[in-house]
Amino acid sequence: MIGEIQKLRDTTGAGVMECKRAFEESGGDFDKAIKIIHEKGLLKAERKKERGTSAGLIESYVHNERVGVLIEIRCETDFVARAGDFRSLSHNIVMQIAAMNPIDVDSLLSQPYIKNESLTVGDLIKTVIAKTGENIKVERFCRYEI
Repeated sequence: MIGEIQKLRDTTGAGVMECKRAFEESGGDFDKAIKIIHEKGLLKAERKKERGTSAGLIESYVHNERVGVLIEIRCETDFVARAGDFRSLSHNIVMQIAAMNPIDVDSLLSQPYIKNESLTVGDLIKTVIAKTGENIKVERFCRYEI
């Protein structure tokens, strides 16, 4: 069971105790445990969405010197803005914008995520909110194409 908990932790990024509780609640079913963690993570994210976001970063991406993207993505603290999870999220979202050309932030958040179509971009952001414990918002972006 310890190996399964570690595998669940690696898959979801959730804490050890949260993984253990999800396994107990699911009766040892790995897939159900993942769903339980995602549901709880989404609940945590919903509670945090009204909190202010005064830190963040601007991420850029240029694809084949033909498509360029800039995004302003915000979080609550500089500590999270410098963390790997947040930086990885930022990079994945600029790649999403380059590939899918959303019209605005709302359409971006509702798009299926290109690396895992069972998630929307909004769901992807909520998983990072659950990991970091901070609100995260895509403020704005621009995409240029030649």
